[in-house]
Amino acid sequence: MPADLPPRDRVYAFFRSWRDNALIREFHDRLRERVREAEGRDPEPTAGIVDSQSVKGDAVVGAASRGFDGGKLVNGRKRHLVADRLGLVLAVLVTPAAVTDRKAACGMLPAVRECFRRLRLIWADGGYTGNVLTEAAHRLSLGLDIVRRSDDSRGFTVLPRRWVVERTLA
Repeated sequence: MPADLPPRDRVYAFFRSWRDNALIREFHDRLRERVREAEGRDPEPTAGIVDSQSVKGDAVVGAASRGFDGGKLVNGRKRHLVADRLGLVLAVLVTPAAVTDRKAACGMLPAVRECFRRLRLIWADGGYTGNVLTEAAHRLSLGLDIVRRSDDSRGFTVLPRRWVVERTLA
């Protein structure tokens, strides 16, 4: 521990208390609302961007929580993220890398919708196409807009709205 912090046991006691009482999430949500207000936006978002990132699993990561992402050729975990238009985190889900983006999004969207009642639109990439996710979004009264790359583009291309969640994942 850095010398200018209290003793380790006191710091950990505060952390444990905050974690057990869900205060860390409360702090995060209040800070997000303040940042949105400072940017001239309503505290509650009306649109979100969903994406995922596969991450290699270390040797200490148990086999039960890892999987193989055939698209990225990664053995590990996958971080699924929903961010608002500013790139501020709305929801996170960590799964084995073998879990598809569509399946994870179907699991995340009901919880996101419950927390953010004003949410009306979700932007996603081509990995989220399919009837299952479209039906789930429809049941939740959410618009699902798939932002696709142009067929003639090569290499990195900045896509409208999608770059925000990419920046957050980075």
